[in-house]
Amino acid sequence: MLTLPHRLRYLLAYNHALCRAVLGVAARAVLGFYRRRARRRGVRDGRSGAVTVIQRFGGGLQLNVHFHTLLLDGVFAQGEDGSLEFHAAEPPSDEEVARLLATIYRRVQRLLARRGLDVDDPPDVDPLAEESPALAGISSASIRGRIALGPRAGARVLQLGREPDAPWVTSRGPCQAHLEGFDLHANIAVGADDRSGVERLCRYVLRPPVAQERLALTPDGLVLVTLKSEWHDGTSHLLFTPVELLEKLAALTPRPRVNLVLYHGILAPRARARARAVAHGGAAPSAGERLPTAAEEPGPDPSPPAADVSGTAPAENPSDAKKANPPEKPRDWKWADLIRRVFDLDVLACPRCGGRMSVIATIEAADVLRKILGHLGLPIDPPAPLSAAPLPRCPISSPTSRPDTPPPPRPGPSVPRPRR
Repeated sequence: MLTLPHRLRYLLAYNHALCRAVLGVAARAVLGFYRRRARRRGVRDGRSGAVTVIQRFGGGLQLNVHFHTLLLDGVFAQGEDGSLEFHAAEPPSDEEVARLLATIYRRVQRLLARRGLDVDDPPDVDPLAEESPALAGISSASIRGRIALGPRAGARVLQLGREPDAPWVTSRGPCQAHLEGFDLHANIAVGADDRSGVERLCRYVLRPPVAQERLALTPDGLVLVTLKSEWHDGTSHLLFTPVELLEKLAALTPRPRVNLVLYHGILAPRARARARAVAHGGAAPSAGERLPTAAEEPGPDPSPPAADVSGTAPAENPSDAKKANPPEKPRDWKWADLIRRVFDLDVLACPRCGGRMSVIATIEAADVLRKILGHLGLPIDPPAPLSAAPLPRCPISSPTSRPDTPPPPRPGPSVPRPRR
């Protein structure tokens, strides 16, 4: 996990190209670290791989752009017979993690200098503030843990259980380094055969900003957010008004068509050996470790070939061998299995007897759907749309402006605003 300084988080929150560039610098440094270690052990042309999830949130719903990277703990190299072999790496030491963080820090600083960006000094022109002043204010306040809208604008987020005099202590554990706002943590390893552990790790890096069971509504209409773990200063809960909660969620929402899962190294989409590296290790997990796929569902067994009475096997035909051993298809999850896996909802379980249901037809004809819904006593026509609510009064309007006075017309032709 790589965390970044506050000012850099603000830049990466809206500039996805810069975010990918910074991630590329960090990924190349880590993959080069594995390659050099393998070369010292006599493994030439070793290549590792990484899958990175860009997370935009912290534990307190603050805007915190950081990188969670799953790395192959070793390198792939081509053997003498042309096969792809995996060479496991030794765990990194604390000194190696510190040197790696220093390398990432220097390279990121050079990248920002080439692009004319200075993290320490704010720029004269803020592109986000020019494009969307409201979003810029919300993002800046979210990073600093403050409120941007409403009567409490500029105040800190309400924290329950916090001790005012408690010192802020940054965690300093094994395989962790901190340098000028950059923090690198590399102390979590999961065995390749521990499929449940790999799944838990993937679920962690892909988790949403907040779980629904951690949200509660107080009697006075405030939203109480329970933290996953108590902070160092004793904070256990955060308190928001509904508008403040929406403000925090708006800052965490990425822009449209922004990919937050990226691949590097031998796992990159265009890597030549990607298919061989992904298929390495051949043995399929046991049936209890994952849900059955469409190819694994029980079905009618094909009739066995006729055996020779004499016990001798018939001559093999290359075409027959291809038919007997077809290439393994990629995983194809059924929609019901995906719903059960993600939402813990088995839609194919009969609510009456508990047996298994099967899909026998998909009905799309409108007249047939109306007959079925009418027979079941369900509404046939869609509900009427609600009227639009009046727009709220702008909190930053001047005190002399009157809400019932229409704004003066703009001179000249109207210019369409760019859509986001």
